Amino acid sequence: MFEKFTEKALHIVTTAQKKAEENGFSEIYPEHILMAFTEQKNCFSTKLITMSKVSLEEINKLAEINLKEKKSDKKTDKANFSQSVKAILRDSFDLARKAKSSSITTEHLFLSLIKENKSPITYILEDLGFDTDKAKSVLGRLFEKKIKKNEHPEGILPKKYESEEYSKVLSIIEEPDSKSIFEHAVAKLTASNYEILGTEQIVQSILEDQNSNISKIMAEYNINLESFAEKLKEITSRKAEFEEKQVIFTPNAFKTILLAIETAKELGEATVKPEHLILGVIKAKSGIAYNIFKALKVNDDDFAHRIIKPIEKQMPQTLTILRLAKNEARRLGRNIVGSELILLGLIAESTGAGAIVLSKLGINIKDARAEVEKLIGYGDKYADTEIIFSKHAKLILEKAAKKAKKHGLKMISSANLLWAITKEPTSLAMKVLENLGTDTVEITQGILKELNEC
Repeated sequence: MFEKFTEKALHIVTTAQKKAEENGFSEIYPEHILMAFTEQKNCFSTKLITMSKVSLEEINKLAEINLKEKKSDKKTDKANFSQSVKAILRDSFDLARKAKSSSITTEHLFLSLIKENKSPITYILEDLGFDTDKAKSVLGRLFEKKIKKNEHPEGILPKKYESEEYSKVLSIIEEPDSKSIFEHAVAKLTASNYEILGTEQIVQSILEDQNSNISKIMAEYNINLESFAEKLKEITSRKAEFEEKQVIFTPNAFKTILLAIETAKELGEATVKPEHLILGVIKAKSGIAYNIFKALKVNDDDFAHRIIKPIEKQMPQTLTILRLAKNEARRLGRNIVGSELILLGLIAESTGAGAIVLSKLGINIKDARAEVEKLIGYGDKYADTEIIFSKHAKLILEKAAKKAKKHGLKMISSANLLWAITKEPTSLAMKVLENLGTDTVEITQGILKELNEC
């Protein structure tokens, strides 16, 4: 019956049962539920009460007076639900269903508790100055927001930001996993009498290391140094490389490298490797190298899948987390993964240091999902469209990768991701964490403690 209740909502019910049994009641009454709410500090409904300057102690006193009339002399070890509490629980289910919520939250429970205008509960609260009508209106609006417009609150990165990203491309030239690739590419550039590095020099340099995993995969698709060079001879113009202003790299080489950087992060790796550069060529779908792939009759999806498969076998934490985040996006009918869905993926992954830190802070997937649903609701955009990342989600991945590199790590860990979330204070992920009763200081201390204990 209670599998759909969030941990906090379930805690309310079990606390009410415990109160009833400790005081010798054979049944659990609405007053016990109300008293249980006074002990749940980090929930929206209790905050509504305290914001109205209503004393939680006074609520308990009036509830106890009411309960004296209902106490039975009959001895019992277990308290059962009274008919009135059963009605409240049924109503909670109905409210969640109408709001298209996958979980029954404390808010559903509280609204069901105060729903009747002339119930013992509304009398108690109104006697103490709590406006139940206003509370119903606030909670009602909260549930109405479950179905929201498809635009994600965090938005996506504007074109201006993407153009500014070009300045970051040069940094990967010095990374250990890609430095030799670019050194060889520049040497080829000089030999070819060109001044601007293009995708064809980058791919040729990758193919020179015939013993690398990516070269072996490319060989399966008849892409080797010889076949590539042969097709390259047929290219009489570099027009395919120039679609924008002329810079050190051709615009398509820039685009390819930017996509490689993005792909590396999404696959959970902090540094850019040859595999990511080839995936960047495939994603860019433009430039001489890509045109040669097409001339060699390479199927994009099949080729990309073959490159990613060995990476997947390593089970990188961040790759798992982002896949879980995308699953959450599909569940909510959305095509944008925001920071809040990365947080859900991080919690759902469960084995990483980030998930362990949050677990120790009392944060679980059921309650986190309920908070996310309150903030973004359900959309109707997702079908088979590409799932993209919001502005904050991209910034979190970027900061997590930088953190990993700073500590000499090749893979982005869940701890890096959680740390990066704390560095985006206006993100929905931090809003969810704050609503669940934790803050940046607690999380940061938890990460340090967890990593020291590992």
